[in-house]
Amino acid sequence: MQRRDLLASVLLTGALPGWALAQSLEKPRLTVAVGGKNLLYYLPLTVAEQLGYFKAEGLDVTIVDFAGGSRALQAVVGGSADVVSGAFEHTVNMQFKGQRMRAFVLQGAAPQIVLGINPKTMGGYKTLADLKGKKIGVTAPGSSTNVMLNFVLAKAGLKPSDVSVIGVGTGNGAVAAMRSGQIDAMSNLDPVITLLQRSGDLKIISDTRIVAESEKVFGGPMPAACLYAMQSFINSNPNTTQALANAIVRADKWIRNAGAADIIKAVPESFLMGDRAVYIDAFLAAKGALSPDGMIPDKGAQTAFRALASVDPELAAAKLDLSAVYTNDFVKKANAKYPKG
Repeated sequence: MQRRDLLASVLLTGALPGWALAQSLEKPRLTVAVGGKNLLYYLPLTVAEQLGYFKAEGLDVTIVDFAGGSRALQAVVGGSADVVSGAFEHTVNMQFKGQRMRAFVLQGAAPQIVLGINPKTMGGYKTLADLKGKKIGVTAPGSSTNVMLNFVLAKAGLKPSDVSVIGVGTGNGAVAAMRSGQIDAMSNLDPVITLLQRSGDLKIISDTRIVAESEKVFGGPMPAACLYAMQSFINSNPNTTQALANAIVRADKWIRNAGAADIIKAVPESFLMGDRAVYIDAFLAAKGALSPDGMIPDKGAQTAFRALASVDPELAAAKLDLSAVYTNDFVKKANAKYPKG
């Protein structure tokens, strides 16, 4: 296309072809690390990929899946990935550890993490104190499911060392661990939770798929899945960061207006775990906890800090700049560009 024709196209359509968009991006090819891509927790990431929203922004995104969010974080720290699709609280924890990381677009308005017991091994369960000495499955040690478990235990007067934490992943392995009695309780997400609940293999104790319950548990808004990266990456790649935010905001808004049938068509068959009805139920249970517009709540960083500080005295005593762990600058521009998704 000649320059004259290109300019005419821009004037007529208000949009640049994909290859021209890519030319304005500092890093059009990049890798996003995620811990449990099949989870509804990360549904906006999958929608952005499957519906071509990343490509529409001129991005060629490779998504690498790990067993849990803590491992996805390690990939970025180690330099094998550029951006994490992970839990917001990692940005707070990493600042405490001397690594400047910043969240720049939200996927989840609440953690969607469910803590439940195994009815087969804990038939006599009455209170959280009964979890002492038990084996509890999380997606991966150090992940957001582990953080929530520690926080709930702390509210009951229990320490993390009072239980045995076992990484069980986010799919069929987690289901098998519960059904076989390898674990006595579980902190995990959908669709695993809904699948186990429907089969009678899990009894829910705490459910942060419900935004109101999440705020009750954590004492304020607890932002969940987001895209975050090293501050140095954001500084060096502002256009690329903006393109990523644009794609996720479009996905957030598409999901807000989507029905169950739309979601089933959008996600890979493997995500359904062999039961479409379960996945639909899981989506309906989690939909209210997904972000409608990508905006990170201003009080969210303080809530995340309190959750982490409840089980880490050293972090609790630290003086952190919580304004530096997130920004809504990119999301505001994305919402201006895509007011209706």
